[in-house]
Amino acid sequence: MKRLLAICLFGFAALAHADEVKVAVAANFTAPMQKIAAEFEKASGHKAVVATGSTGAFYAQIKNGAPFEVFLAADDETPAKLESEGFAAKGSRFTYAVGKLVLWSSKPGFVDADGNVLKKGAFERLALANPKTAPYGAAAIEALKKLGLHEGVQAKLVQGETITQAYQFVASGNADLGFVALSLIWKDGAIASGSAWVLPADLYSPIRQDAVLLSKGAAQPAAQALMQFLKGEAARAIIKSYGYAL
Repeated sequence: MKRLLAICLFGFAALAHADEVKVAVAANFTAPMQKIAAEFEKASGHKAVVATGSTGAFYAQIKNGAPFEVFLAADDETPAKLESEGFAAKGSRFTYAVGKLVLWSSKPGFVDADGNVLKKGAFERLALANPKTAPYGAAAIEALKKLGLHEGVQAKLVQGETITQAYQFVASGNADLGFVALSLIWKDGAIASGSAWVLPADLYSPIRQDAVLLSKGAAQPAAQALMQFLKGEAARAIIKSYGYAL
């Protein structure tokens, strides 16, 4: 009975300390974060309240007082900036994933294994995320320039505010093909649909995605617990399953 009572008291204590953590998450990481949030709640009792969007937009919102406590960006520069400007806890930043850029079409056979479809130009619209606010969009522009194709495709580019919106342009058929995050089309260890070319890593700067504990979460137990959970094996297994490097 004493043991049972102790277990019950421990359970009530855990519930009493359960809290919410408000998390800003880069759009490319939406699906893995949903799974991570569910596992985090099971393991800790804390609930992660997730908002998704572009890294650049979140940067502006955080500087303007948005109530986020943890930020999972699509780059490493933005969290570093927030840290240096006093909006994030110093020393809390770490790389939780390394993203991969893919040229994708929802049409099977449309994108060849070497991405020669870009050189041939037999398409009307090429989607990408806004390079000013979305790191995957900036990576796409960098790759096009290295391939010597940027000027030639300018008139065909259509921009989404986030990488998810760029993906939706292609998935809906409003763009013939587009640059997306591998995580958006990766399932069970393979491309889930359509046709794709995974761009060689030397065509763009590494997309190191950093997490940082924001100032509003520095003294918040749920925020601290989430940062720790992201470094653990359960979260890392989920991240890897979506095609990210660790």
